Amino acid sequence: MKLHVGDTIKYLRKEKDITQEELAEILGVSYQSVSRWETGACYPDLELLPVISDFFGVTVDKLLGMDENVERERVAQYLLRFQEAISQGKVYDCIAIAREGVAEYPNNFALLNKLMYALFVSGDDDGNIPEWKENAEKYDAEIMALGERIMKYCPDQDIRLEATARLAFNHCERGRKEIGRTIYESLPSAEFCKENQMWWSLDENEKLPFLRNKIKQDYEALKSSVWLLANSGCVSDEQSIIAIEKVFELEKIAYDNTITPDGWGAAKLQLDLAKRYARLENDEKAIAHLKIAATAAKAFDGRPEEQLFSSILLGDVSARKLDFETSDTRTLCEIMRDKWLSAPEFDQLRNMETFQEIVKILR
Repeated sequence: MKLHVGDTIKYLRKEKDITQEELAEILGVSYQSVSRWETGACYPDLELLPVISDFFGVTVDKLLGMDENVERERVAQYLLRFQEAISQGKVYDCIAIAREGVAEYPNNFALLNKLMYALFVSGDDDGNIPEWKENAEKYDAEIMALGERIMKYCPDQDIRLEATARLAFNHCERGRKEIGRTIYESLPSAEFCKENQMWWSLDENEKLPFLRNKIKQDYEALKSSVWLLANSGCVSDEQSIIAIEKVFELEKIAYDNTITPDGWGAAKLQLDLAKRYARLENDEKAIAHLKIAATAAKAFDGRPEEQLFSSILLGDVSARKLDFETSDTRTLCEIMRDKWLSAPEFDQLRNMETFQEIVKILR
């Protein structure tokens, strides 16, 4: 069996941002020895392996490149546990799981990325974490350190770009918009992403799944942008209503006029419509959309573990409970009843019998 200890030492050395000379001095060997290790000309002496592994914070097996399959399986278990926790809004469990994984595999970027994500979400004001402000302050430096480490060293482009975007967002959320914008501007443009370029290299059997995946991504991006426009404060309530209705039209196109799997979004969009109609003093339409929102929330909470959908544009689509990510441990009905309906726009409706009927739907 070929050992990859030289490749591992080179990778870990560069990640730690030290030279061959510096590593040689730390280990008490010549820099020529380190160079020969990294080129594969020879291996470190047996008694040096624990010293090297201890310095880099890895196991000897990891240093020798012998436990890749074991690590892959273990990391997959950590990621599954993390996903199960985030799908239930158990953010502190997510932090604990990610820290446990990173303690075992300190150089695994998938786990480092999840830790960064969990720390960031713990400061999300949209969930039901009472101390979210304290978390945002407490974890700010760690989020930055993790993001910068992943940006600098992670060989996986998708993980690196995800962490880069989150780092920029964190800077913006913490009032450092100039830094955030600089990081955002370092990201590649959509024009030259692989989804917009690699069509010409595909084999015939790859084209249909590729196109459907691209359509799904483009649809989600367009829907998100329209929703941002509606909530930007840059357009009037009348224009915002039109924009939100366009989202429903997009869903009908994408899903062939069938029920879409995004029950959470359906409830929130209907509630957003109700807010705007309430501000325009159209109580009848506000109540009508609130009722649709409550029904959608009820359906979302009672959804099966997996729903399957199919359309000509998207092909087969699977919506799993496990894939839903939230920072709130409450059901959607509880969130709507206890939080969304407390918006001041609905004060004028609270004493209406129809409003109370909506509250009953959510119990």
